[in-house]
Amino acid sequence: MEIQENLKKELKRITWPLFIESALFSLLGSVDTIMLGRYSDNSVAAVGVANQIIWMLNLMFGIITAGTSILISQYLGAKSEKKTIIQVSGISIGINTIIGLIVSLVMFFAGSGMMKLLNSPPELMYLGNQYLKIVGGFIFIQAITMTFTAILRAHSLTKICMNATIIMNIINIILNYILIFGKLGFSSMGVAGAALATILSKIVGLIILGKAIYDLILNKLKISMFKPFPKIHLINILKIGIPSASEQISYNLSQLVITSFINLMGVSSMAAKSYVGTIVCFSYIFASAIGQGGSILIGNLIGGKEDNKAYKLCIYTLRKAMIVSISISLLIAILGKSILGLLTSSSEIIYIAVMVLIIEIILEPGRCINIVGINGLRATGDVKFPVYIGVFSMWTFGVGLAYILGVKLNLGLVGVWISFAIDEWFRAILVLIRWKTGKWKGRGFINN
Repeated sequence: MEIQENLKKELKRITWPLFIESALFSLLGSVDTIMLGRYSDNSVAAVGVANQIIWMLNLMFGIITAGTSILISQYLGAKSEKKTIIQVSGISIGINTIIGLIVSLVMFFAGSGMMKLLNSPPELMYLGNQYLKIVGGFIFIQAITMTFTAILRAHSLTKICMNATIIMNIINIILNYILIFGKLGFSSMGVAGAALATILSKIVGLIILGKAIYDLILNKLKISMFKPFPKIHLINILKIGIPSASEQISYNLSQLVITSFINLMGVSSMAAKSYVGTIVCFSYIFASAIGQGGSILIGNLIGGKEDNKAYKLCIYTLRKAMIVSISISLLIAILGKSILGLLTSSSEIIYIAVMVLIIEIILEPGRCINIVGINGLRATGDVKFPVYIGVFSMWTFGVGLAYILGVKLNLGLVGVWISFAIDEWFRAILVLIRWKTGKWKGRGFINN
């Protein structure tokens, strides 16, 4: 099934910055943790709990950004007038800024209450609250940044986003070193230093993205464009964003339940899960990048009423992603014992983790289909189907089967990972059938 060369080139142009951005984000995130770990273990634990809260709050902003990205990509494909793109962008920026400011106030004054809700130990409360007051208190910066990124990616300007992320992360690492440990004349600030480094680096990223958004959108924006208010754009943004966010919320809740199962299996299983999670993320970074890149182009094609080309592009991206993901998961399984030996000296943890990495070889192709296929379905406007199958499969197989195999049948972490593999493949088969039958057609938002 051939696709046009220009589409292949455009996919490559969009995808490689997304891939580099994701890979660097994963690597630099580890550096962040290592730096805090050298300061104190309690600091790592406190920031870990605080970041769980912040990550969940980011899902609120994701409601708007998910809808924005897909809607703009479809309008661009339909060659809609610039005014329409500006209206969608303006609404998204305005709403996420307002939500971000409200959440910032809540986090600044009520962050400690959220730490208590997660049953944080007393020794972590002060440190966690310190981090939340700074990072959570300025979370509106993240809300605006996410919106700017969604708009730029929808315009296929992924290289700008990549450059901003690279600069932002480099600044974050430098400031972490200076502020956490007290270098260059600064006093050692620990967790507060890490929080300040995060915010200052995000401000730099926002300025870089803001300049691009100004040149692309804001310098052409006029208040008169929103009189009368184009509520159809807001409705469509929410139609896309709410289902997408619902699936993410369901996934995170299911993972919390599964983590409680793993906690029953002992420290070795808990540690093995952490190490495996750190290693296997590199198996699906490419699938995630090409899935995002493909969804932008699929949105363009759907907007231009080129459904057949959209289908061919999805299959093409699936094949590319599968080849890379399977190759990396095989390599990780082969080298797994050696890699784990660098992370831990516990033979029990290594044994459990190696067994799980073998199951990953079966799991990854299914996960790859879901990442690429579901991103593609959302881009067509078929946003509810992924939620229905996701919620059912996550809780039936991901949670239910994990409890039966992992806890009741005493298969431990291996049993949990078998349930993960079944969950991924159940959804993957349904996603492939959905694409093959063409039930995603006619669900675009341009005519609605």
